[in-house]
Amino acid sequence: MQMSIVVLIISILLFFVLFFGIGFILNMLLRMSWIMAFIYPIVAVLIIDKVRVSEYITNSQAAFSELGEKLTSLATADILILLSGLAGAVAAGITIKMLRKNGYQMF
Repeated sequence: MQMSIVVLIISILLFFVLFFGIGFILNMLLRMSWIMAFIYPIVAVLIIDKVRVSEYITNSQAAFSELGEKLTSLATADILILLSGLAGAVAAGITIKMLRKNGYQMF
């Protein structure tokens, strides 16, 4: 199934804004500038893979094998969308760092 360029651009913007917003709020509340950048890979795996989280512990070989297959079968558009979410999470960390450096205090 092919994705139109308009849908791709909107998806990229939505993922960037969504994870920037979530990352900004988490950084502001927890005072950890890079928390969302570390959590994002886990969220991305949960988006990509349909395996339950408990299976990574109970049946790890099959779960990681299926994750590897899913990762290698991702389309370019999917990779771009997921990378834009990571960019949003990193941008939130950079923004919080800059705001704190300039004297802004949140909570």
